Amino acid sequence: MILTIYTATTMIIIAYLLGSIPSAVWIGKKYYGIDIREYGSKNAGTTNMLRVLGKRAAAPVFALDFLKGFVAVTIVELMQYDDLIGANDLINLKIGAVFAAVLGHIFPIFAGFRGGKGVATLVGAVTGIYPPVALLCFGVWLVVLMIFHYVSLASMVAGCCFPIFTLISPKVNGSTSFVVFSFVIAILLIYTHRKNIERLKAGTESKIYIWKPRRIKVDGAAPSGPQSPVSHTPGKAAANETAAPASEPNREKPQQAQKN
Repeated sequence: MILTIYTATTMIIIAYLLGSIPSAVWIGKKYYGIDIREYGSKNAGTTNMLRVLGKRAAAPVFALDFLKGFVAVTIVELMQYDDLIGANDLINLKIGAVFAAVLGHIFPIFAGFRGGKGVATLVGAVTGIYPPVALLCFGVWLVVLMIFHYVSLASMVAGCCFPIFTLISPKVNGSTSFVVFSFVIAILLIYTHRKNIERLKAGTESKIYIWKPRRIKVDGAAPSGPQSPVSHTPGKAAANETAAPASEPNREKPQQAQKN
């Protein structure tokens, strides 16, 4: 019994440590020379990476955050070989691993306890428990994002659909702990996105366009081109200011013509 408790506790601690891997912070510092928590929404997550540094930076962050949640739950499967652990106990341990991994992402021990909101990690962890429900929620998230272009809105709607899909799924709706877990997750997602809700009401929430670049065109002027996601990086503004005078007309040509 003591060994079982020790092993289960170790699994939860490992889940927290996996969740604490600050992929957005490390990738931002290593390859872009910035701390992503100082730009945009100041969250160390996929959405802020996409908004500030673009798709190339956001893709590996999402993959790593998803993977650490998935692994944190999957390793708990090892407990099924313990004779003292039943099917319900295993699900409860997995749910504990989900909370530990997401908690690690929000408060990462490897990054000064300043992380993100843990949505990608949560998706990976739920996929480790029951993939069909996770895929349905991802489908809802993608549809809402494609229609409204708000990642925060898509995440909240998908989170609210999580308990609905759980209740209609015959393989997990019999587990009281998983049903309760799904409702808790929906509530937590709404709570962690409360600032986004305020910005949505005020109309100041940033939109994300995945399939096409954002361009600003002004009548009578040349298009400004796509808004660069790395415009917040140090040195970028200076480079733009340096290049600006090149567009001014050359005023020395008339003087050279008079000499000739």
